[in-house]
Amino acid sequence: MRWWDIDAVLGLEKDLFPEDAWSRGMFWSELAHSRGPEATRHYVVAEEDERLVGYAGLASAGDLADIQTIAVARDYWGTGLGGRLLTELLRAASVFECAEVMLECRVDNVRAQKLYERYGFEAIGFRRGYYQPGNVDALVMRLDTKSDSGSAAGSTSVQGTEIND
Repeated sequence: MRWWDIDAVLGLEKDLFPEDAWSRGMFWSELAHSRGPEATRHYVVAEEDERLVGYAGLASAGDLADIQTIAVARDYWGTGLGGRLLTELLRAASVFECAEVMLECRVDNVRAQKLYERYGFEAIGFRRGYYQPGNVDALVMRLDTKSDSGSAAGSTSVQGTEIND
């Protein structure tokens, strides 16, 4: 993801997460930490025919990575794109030498929870009222990257879709 992707990312963000969409400033802040030798973030976009159809981001600190966001355009749900984006984030966590990957997922987002479970994430707790202003709880999930649990998910390619850093 680069600064010129932010407008398209915001459009998808507002469509998918209308109550708790990230702001332009939040994306700029994340991208500011994604380049150079001191980078602690990794953000990617997925495009097809010059249309942004997904994006994802990861933050690292020491040996812990945190999936910040994964979003896939509604007309790409069920195509494997979410898995492909997740695979790219897990690859980045490996490059950052993270032993664990954490994430929060809305308790009402069963589709996402099933994706994470297929990649070996396990539920470890809840964060009450995490998503505001809707006051929706978050399911906290964890993946131990020292095991092979995240790599056995199989092929997640989506024909014709490019994922770009």
